[in-house]
Amino acid sequence: MIRRRVIVHGRVQGVFFRDTIRRRAEELGVSGWAANRPDGALEAAFEGEPKGVEALVELCHRGPSRAEVERVDVSEEEPAGERGFRIL
Repeated sequence: MIRRRVIVHGRVQGVFFRDTIRRRAEELGVSGWAANRPDGALEAAFEGEPKGVEALVELCHRGPSRAEVERVDVSEEEPAGERGFRIL
């Protein structure tokens, strides 16, 4: 199990980014959460098997079709025992 926290900068709110991440996380069996930040960025945490977590990190670099991703900051964290995926 691994955990990654991402902060996605650009036009990432109001484009179904969080729901796109949630649906893909559920398909991959990855737990965590995604939330819009007051500064216009999107923040998320992914926890699970390395292959699934890395697939979600890669998705954050592209985003859904209406998103315009400028930059993605990724950091490693210790797994926290997340269960399921939530949109905050």
